[in-house]
Amino acid sequence: MHLFMNAVIGFFAFCFLAGSVYIINDIKDVEKDRKHPTKKNRPIASGAVTVSSAKAEVIIALILAISCEAALIINGSSYYSALCLFVYFVLNILYSNGWKNIPILDIVILVSGFILRLIFGATITGIALSGWMYLTVLSVSFYLGLGKRRNEIMINEKNSTRGVLKHYNYSFLDKNMYLCLALSIVFYSMWANDTNNKVILFGSVPLIIVMALCYSLDIEGDSDGDPVEVIFRDKRLIVLAIIFAILIIFSIYEHL
Repeated sequence: MHLFMNAVIGFFAFCFLAGSVYIINDIKDVEKDRKHPTKKNRPIASGAVTVSSAKAEVIIALILAISCEAALIINGSSYYSALCLFVYFVLNILYSNGWKNIPILDIVILVSGFILRLIFGATITGIALSGWMYLTVLSVSFYLGLGKRRNEIMINEKNSTRGVLKHYNYSFLDKNMYLCLALSIVFYSMWANDTNNKVILFGSVPLIIVMALCYSLDIEGDSDGDPVEVIFRDKRLIVLAIIFAILIIFSIYEHL
């Protein structure tokens, strides 16, 4: 129960912090977003939320995130969890203030968000982080980041409001994203084979391959490559993700 409470509090801490940096980024890019075909519908860009109200929301979100982190430390969590949140916040502030216009570095910062979430989860629960799991999340994150940039070029090549895209080309992003996808499947397979419940988890590898194929097929269409949008548009992916989650939960409790 102690670890479960830490996980719940940590979940909210990262949600509040991530929410604050997304709002900061939207405030920073409000004028560019208003010229974008889809981003113009975001709350701040559309005028549904004023900039002053958004700034107030940032302050509230940060206070809540700090409060959650304080609760984690009081509850026995490692101080490294606070370091993860701090690094995440600083990197995203730098991203919003110009680093997103530096090729490769912009993708590295996006990837770091996923990695920091993974490390943060390990620190607040005291669960040892598997090297294979780290490599899996790392390669999947690069796949998602490269894929998003690739599709932004494909869809908005002439009217893009994202300055960094002028430094990329479709071929470079396409080749490297599928390289990272291949590595993701290899690393996941190694992680599954290295666990205490090889039968269930190693048996889930074909499911992972099918999910990767479905996702890749989706982003070959007219998608801008946003992972959330891709997943929620594809009912097959949702069903497969639910099946995968059930397998993971069953493997954990079957081992216990």
